[in-house]
Amino acid sequence: MCIAALGAGYKTAHTAYTRQALDCAEFIADTPVFADYEKLYALYPEAKIIQLTREFEQWLPSIKRLMRAMKENLLSQRGGFNDTIKRCYLETFPDFDKHFEDDGYWQDCYYKHHDRVLRFAKMNDIPFITVNLTAADAEQTLAEFIGVTQEKVIIPHVNIGGKVTAWKWFSHSNKVESTRNGKADKDTALFSMQVRSSA
Repeated sequence: MCIAALGAGYKTAHTAYTRQALDCAEFIADTPVFADYEKLYALYPEAKIIQLTREFEQWLPSIKRLMRAMKENLLSQRGGFNDTIKRCYLETFPDFDKHFEDDGYWQDCYYKHHDRVLRFAKMNDIPFITVNLTAADAEQTLAEFIGVTQEKVIIPHVNIGGKVTAWKWFSHSNKVESTRNGKADKDTALFSMQVRSSA
């Protein structure tokens, strides 16, 4: 989705761990957006929401593979991932390590998240779409929503088979770096809210 946004002419950050990344990017995905959309909307009230979706049966093996790979770094008390990544995943999937083999737990997380985002968008009258990347009309749906012609939107299939680093190696003039020289702000959402409250 982020690669498609770059091609459509949007300054894009796959993740955003600094205030600079949040301010510079016109299109942001992943962390911290999936967890902090309410706080970020307060800072950027012109924002629109695109919620990616796929059938639960397709999502389940993918999220379990991701969380298995991330588990040690998420739960580490010393080091591991930055504070924002840890907070976002652990708030979205609380105690996931205790419920890992319980598909009902993952299903509950899946539907709670979807419903919470949809409810927030409707309550605040935020422009909102759900895009299923496996749908035949995904590119057309995205193009119409972001205001470009369909020819400008090509959604490539990357990160196949558990590889989640395609963005790192993708080069484009509209790409916004997620960090500042590899460093994240202490906690992106908290930093953003502090800036807003002091402004």
